[in-house]
This record gives sequence, structure tokens and C-alpha cells, in this order.
Amino acid sequence: MGFDVHRFVSGRPLILGGIEIDRKRGLAGHSDADVLIHALMDALLGAAALGDIGDHFPDSDPVYQGISSVELLRIVRRLLVDRGYRVINVDIMVLAEKPKLAPFKSDMIHLLAHELQVAETDVSIKATTMEKMGFIGREEGIAVQAVALIDSCDE
Repeated sequence: MGFDVHRFVSGRPLILGGIEIDRKRGLAGHSDADVLIHALMDALLGAAALGDIGDHFPDSDPVYQGISSVELLRIVRRLLVDRGYRVINVDIMVLAEKPKLAPFKSDMIHLLAHELQVAETDVSIKATTMEKMGFIGREEGIAVQAVALIDSCDE
């Protein structure tokens, strides 16, 4: 299981699931702040008992400043493969008032399936609002929960 949260800020693009979404505000973070992929990476790393993204990509390391989270996801997948694991499926829940994800979900699923080397039917992305409650409801940020199923592979 993985979880991440980022606050909205001005002057940055909004990247979710590897897709740039045209919005006035993006998310704060050391990398591209793709909260969806960050939660997914934590789920994958946790499933393989490999720590978390802070262990592998510390925000104190300038190498990761502004880096694409898709690039980081590729590294995480390679870590799993090197440990003898393969991804079976992933389930992702985005908690946000805005943006509405329906227009972007198929592109996100396509990208993530490609990067994880699974079928698109093995990538689930869902979204819900917080009914205007809390920091998410006030549109101050986005939170994401992710669950990943991995298995040992014979490569």
C-alpha cells in the first residue's frame, strides 16, 4: 500500500499519472510532484519490502530536482525485477475536488500499463471528492492511495 499527498502551488504544471493536465496550479514537490505515481511507487516498493521512495530518491538530492516521476517509476520497476518480482496489478484512488480525472484516466492507464509492463486491464484508477471537507475539499491539495500486487517471476 502506498500513500502520498501534495499541496497545490502556482507556477508549476499539474502532472498526474504521468500526464500533464492544463490547470492554473500544479503540485509542490522536489520532483515533478506527480502524487499519483509517488503513491504507486511506494506501494510497489512496500510490496517488495524495499523501503519507500524517500529511501531511494531523497528530496535532499539535487539529482531528483524536477525529475519526471515516470523516470523514477522505471527505476522502481527495475528494482523489483532485479529482486525477482513482477507487477500483477495496481489499484489507485485519487482524492481530489478538482481536476475531474475522467477525461485523463485512459491516458494515465495506458502510460502506467506500458511502464509496468502489464495489461491496461491490470491498472485501475479511481477518483473521489471529499465533499468539500478538509484540505482536499478546500482544493488545497491532492492525496492518493495505491495498492500493488506483485509476484515472484522466473526470468
